[in-house]
Amino acid sequence: MLDNYLPILVFIVMGLVFGVGPLVAGFVLAPHRPDQKKNSPYECGFEAFEDSRMKFDVRYYLVAILFIIFDLEIAFLFPWAVVLGEIGWFGFAAMMVFLTILVVGFIYEWKKWALQWE
Repeated sequence: MLDNYLPILVFIVMGLVFGVGPLVAGFVLAPHRPDQKKNSPYECGFEAFEDSRMKFDVRYYLVAILFIIFDLEIAFLFPWAVVLGEIGWFGFAAMMVFLTILVVGFIYEWKKWALQWE
């Protein structure tokens, strides 16, 4: 009975070794020499000029969401291309509908000037 659970136990132990092990090794083996410059907040290598709670333009979030959408589109295209011969014309038509919806959304964003920075 316990032989059935041995692979699961080995998987959990190896996951902990590879996941937590480098964190612990870095904490134990890394040099600890804090100073005021290392502990000071910075952004992109220089001091922040404004309050950290400043409002971002909504276009920043639109571009981020569009990036995620089109990044996921590519993630769906690779497996689709691999099995295209097996799924036939129905799979091809389904992917064309998916791509058409994405292109219509992209054209809408383009026409609303959501991708233009001032």
